[in-house]
Amino acid sequence: MPLPPYIFNAADETATTTLGHALADVLPPGTTVALCGTLGAGKTRLAQAIAEGLGIDRREVVSPTFMLIQEHRGQRTIYHIDAYRLRDDDEFQQLGPDEYFESDGLVLIEWADRVQRSLPRDYIEIQVTVTGVESRRFEIRAIGPQNEDVVRRLAQK
Repeated sequence: MPLPPYIFNAADETATTTLGHALADVLPPGTTVALCGTLGAGKTRLAQAIAEGLGIDRREVVSPTFMLIQEHRGQRTIYHIDAYRLRDDDEFQQLGPDEYFESDGLVLIEWADRVQRSLPRDYIEIQVTVTGVESRRFEIRAIGPQNEDVVRRLAQK
């Protein structure tokens, strides 16, 4: 039976930062994180918080919509990918995602639901839902058995 998702309700951006720092602590090298949610839900804000937790200036982490992939180096490398402007999985495959998936870096993919068929077998999915002006609901689940322990450790933090 699959592990149920971990739900984190963030009242404001400070709470989102707390979640991002906790994720930075528990995500092992080579993890892919699929960030899903509507426009303005907070996908980039969470990516900034994860980066900050790894010693990267969060101001350097902007939505990669026009560049598609941005690389950030801190305690670990982050590959920040945006699939919003991609038409389909074929266009995503042209970016060479397997090279990133097989690296020791963290791969953060915004709009990952648009390229779901191209994601690795095991990844962390984070569904971000707007619940108020600053509040958000983060539903975090392990897709595939490899990351179940990550979700358990996050829930314990």
